[in-house]
Amino acid sequence: MTELRDYFVHPQALCESTTIGSGTRIWAFAHVLPGAAIGRDCNVCDHVFIENDVHVGNRVTLKCGVQLWDGVTLEDDVFVGPNVSFTNDRFPRSKVYPESFARTLIRSGASLGANATILPGLTIGANAMIGAGAVVTRSVPANAIVVGNPAKIVGYVETTSSLGEAEKRLPVEVGATATSVKGVTLHRLAEVADMRGNLSVGECKRDIPFDVQRYFLVYDVPTAETRGEHAHIRCHQFLVAIRGSVHVVADDGVSREEFVLNRPSVGVYLPPMTWGIQYRYSSDAMLLVLASDSYDPADYIRSYDEFIARVRA
Repeated sequence: MTELRDYFVHPQALCESTTIGSGTRIWAFAHVLPGAAIGRDCNVCDHVFIENDVHVGNRVTLKCGVQLWDGVTLEDDVFVGPNVSFTNDRFPRSKVYPESFARTLIRSGASLGANATILPGLTIGANAMIGAGAVVTRSVPANAIVVGNPAKIVGYVETTSSLGEAEKRLPVEVGATATSVKGVTLHRLAEVADMRGNLSVGECKRDIPFDVQRYFLVYDVPTAETRGEHAHIRCHQFLVAIRGSVHVVADDGVSREEFVLNRPSVGVYLPPMTWGIQYRYSSDAMLLVLASDSYDPADYIRSYDEFIARVRA
């Protein structure tokens, strides 16, 4: 009796799994083991191997030469480029097996460039972009662009950039200018310069749009590190690079914009419910953060998924 199925398997492919979504195409010389699960409308190209404990979402593309080992999960709309290498054991030995394999999660919409290597047990955030040949040794935040060996964050996808334009966008006089991100404003603070030295000053509620209850300084950050990656429910923040330069990304769940803070007379205001990221610190950078509230761990939203859910609600 001829098996009726609503997905395609090339005559030269070996598909032992029956958990395959409708519209999925499995091409020549691919091998899918019995325990694997593949969603709808996926494209599994030539010479792909998929082990048993693997879950592939909907509309996923697996280009030629990809192997998905036990413990790998790909969510919906993931793109995996040619010869991307996944791993699931940090200390592999021949004929020596761990009690369980590390779990690797590639979140929805992420793209992995050709020949990238993903170490075991990592999470690649939603919509992240992994550059070709990158060696990813740590989890990657949502929307981040990473390249190199070891991979480092060099930007964020779908981000309107104010880099190189901060001076043009700032008002000539002291004051604030709106940005594309809801409630976020870029500020020029008063600056006085003479032969005895320079001075920059701001006043609460006039230049800084809230009463300051707390401050903290961030410094001696390795340039590869990313800070922030959270939002606040109630707390307002005002950021100034008092030394060196720092890149700041502000995200309201709809629009995302990147700013460069590179002088003490330039600041950026982040209202509550703004996802904030700071990265690409110069070696001498010192970031001053003014806050409207005392530290409260309950005020933090540390998951981008939770942040988006709250925004949509």
